[in-house]
Amino acid sequence: MRSVLVFWILAVFLLNSCQKQSIQNGNAVLFSSTDSLYFDTVFTSVGTITQQIKLINPNSQAIGISSITLAGGVGSPFIINVDGTPGPAVSNLNIQASDSLYIFVTVYIKPGAAPTAFLLQDSLLIHYNGLDKVIKLSAWGQNAHFLKNQVITANTSWPNDLPYVLYGGLRIDSNVTLTIEPGTHIYMHADAPIYVDGSLVVAGDSGASHQVIFTGDRLDLPYANYPGSWPGIVFSQSSQHNLLNYALIQNGYHSLEVDGPSSDLNPKLTLNQCIITNSLQEGILGIQTSIQAVNCLISNCGQNLVLGLGGTYRFEFCTVVSYSNNLISHQLPVLTLSNSANDGSQVFTSDLSANFVDCIFWGSAGVPDEALVTKQGNTVFNVVFDHSILKQLNYPSNIDSSFLWLNTNPQFVDTVGPPLNAYNFELQAGSPALNLGIGLGIPIDLLGYPRPIMQPDLGSYERQ
Repeated sequence: MRSVLVFWILAVFLLNSCQKQSIQNGNAVLFSSTDSLYFDTVFTSVGTITQQIKLINPNSQAIGISSITLAGGVGSPFIINVDGTPGPAVSNLNIQASDSLYIFVTVYIKPGAAPTAFLLQDSLLIHYNGLDKVIKLSAWGQNAHFLKNQVITANTSWPNDLPYVLYGGLRIDSNVTLTIEPGTHIYMHADAPIYVDGSLVVAGDSGASHQVIFTGDRLDLPYANYPGSWPGIVFSQSSQHNLLNYALIQNGYHSLEVDGPSSDLNPKLTLNQCIITNSLQEGILGIQTSIQAVNCLISNCGQNLVLGLGGTYRFEFCTVVSYSNNLISHQLPVLTLSNSANDGSQVFTSDLSANFVDCIFWGSAGVPDEALVTKQGNTVFNVVFDHSILKQLNYPSNIDSSFLWLNTNPQFVDTVGPPLNAYNFELQAGSPALNLGIGLGIPIDLLGYPRPIMQPDLGSYERQ
């Protein structure tokens, strides 16, 4: 009796299993997680991240798939893998009832492709039950100059004919100048800092197409917006006469690090009409150095502006601002300024001279004092805020000021947080920062628009 019972249990189990494995024909419907797949800019000889397409069988029986094929075949820049089986064609597949399978897609462009940006397209053809389901694939391709562990040993100019993609780092030798022409884009891998022992001249100009851009080489979402995706630019002790015009520097770790005093009376680093944004740590880190910045926006960094161990600094018409978002939480002051530094066992001090004229220092809720100014010892200490707005609950000590407006919201146009992270730090029509500035003879703003000689607006943008 027991053996008969076991026999019937096994028989029922096998019957159900066979029914579940049967293939449904006719009107069976197969769904996909998307009807198209898009990859952002892909550099030649560099692969992309892997994206996936999910094929879903919502039916009560299995569906047989005759084939999944790349229309472009072996010559396609798209590469597929279907549940562990590589393409470009995979056949005789089953998706069980209420189950699914995954198609993994990447893009690889062989070297020697067209020099300018080009559109790559292909299709996935999924054949089942006598039907064809088509999923469109597309990507923007781009050739580039690829440099790995490069050392610039002679005066060099980079034209904007192609982007530059850096691996392993770039070093500019002492007494050598690298000049970057307007409209050039530089993409750094995660292991690629730029070390400047000589001079870096960025010759950007007004207009989006003439701006020089420094960013990470991951252009696919969401990585394209990640802070800390490349190390940053380091100006060493021997570096001198660095000039950055109309540069956009984004997504760095320490975006700009400037170390040591200038070799002469000129600033070690001059910034004109530059944007430094979305840095995981400092937007600008200055250590006993000299920096001059005009019409610059330093925004949404872990710490926007950190100037330590003294130095000489002058910032005119600059907006230094941070708002918490889903990538960086605003927790530290946008300005940290000190004449000292500590190596863990000893405190060092140096002369400090810092002037902030026609500037805005602001941040979202959570940080009551956006300027942290500290002094140690008896060195020269001259810190001046002149015709500026500062979000500050407690008036900063150790400073001089002339027309300093505390806790006066400058009313930026757009400070939307997550999920958009879309910020526009231009001034609204009713902003109290309008017409509050002192004339400095600077005829344009960050965007190249005219700025009046008398009663200009505060910050990097002049409302038109």
